[in-house]
Amino acid sequence: MPGYDPLELSRAVEPRVYVERDGAGLRRYFRFRVDRWYGGIVTGDVVGCNMRCKFCWAWYFTWGSTDCGRFYRADEVAAKLLELSRRSGYRQARLSGGEPTIGFRHLLDVAERILSSGLSFVVETNGILLGVREDYSRAIGAFRGRGIEVRVSVKGTCPEEFHELTGADPKFWRVQLEALRNLVEAGLEPAREVYPAVMLSLSGEEGLKRFSGVLASIHPELSELIDEEYIILYEHVKELLKRTGLRPRYVVLPGNIPKEMV
Repeated sequence: MPGYDPLELSRAVEPRVYVERDGAGLRRYFRFRVDRWYGGIVTGDVVGCNMRCKFCWAWYFTWGSTDCGRFYRADEVAAKLLELSRRSGYRQARLSGGEPTIGFRHLLDVAERILSSGLSFVVETNGILLGVREDYSRAIGAFRGRGIEVRVSVKGTCPEEFHELTGADPKFWRVQLEALRNLVEAGLEPAREVYPAVMLSLSGEEGLKRFSGVLASIHPELSELIDEEYIILYEHVKELLKRTGLRPRYVVLPGNIPKEMV
């Protein structure tokens, strides 16, 4: 079952979305916003990803066109997020859209500034780089106890689903699980500071039960908080599904998003 290598893709994408100038690491972003997820959160959406998920809501910006948006320093990103927090009253911030661990130095700089301001900071990641780079996981683990939260979004409940959803080599499904292991070993508290999300659009409750067992073998508490993900049928996602030929069994319509997903 052939597939692309997300690590090779990381190396190819990073020079297009991350640069260093005058001693600072700059990352490309396509927008900043206030959103309802997590009960209300301010968000910086990064450009560029090391996966090609066939259902990605941000596919055009994350891998369809890595030249969109513009580069920002970490202090500029933090200032924008803090201003959105001030205006909205929300006390959580995150990086989303693409893969924030690409250009890792920038991610750490943003995290330090946000956490030092008193806000919580959510890292949404597919876990590929954290699974192969224990030093990355240790660096994030150094933020433990300060309001850090790492949400590792696992693509499917088994290697076969992973390949069907992403087109990547199936062996990288287990790399995502290694990210969870590495983060726990780095000192993050399971279910509070690090937890899994899993895409269930191919398997539903049957897959969730299987996945829970896998998580328990890494750490019992990881199976206590699983963020269930289903493909949301935005119009641009429908377009991508047609292009990629992915046929999910379970989906959510934009107007019917369950409260527990938000």
